[in-house]
Amino acid sequence: METKQVTSFVLRFQLTDIEMDSGKKYWRVKVTHVQEEKEAVFDSVESAMEFIKEIVGDS
Repeated sequence: METKQVTSFVLRFQLTDIEMDSGKKYWRVKVTHVQEEKEAVFDSVESAMEFIKEIVGDS
């Protein structure tokens, strides 16, 4: 029987700004790694995903 590992994350997105001319939205992303109760805040989804990749060993 194969052992499976489960890793859980909670992502929270907070709108921080909207450019009036272009309508571009800026987000703050808070990532919580549930198993380690480790939290980090990022200014982009890409940065948040790099953090997640580091934890799961995919980077």
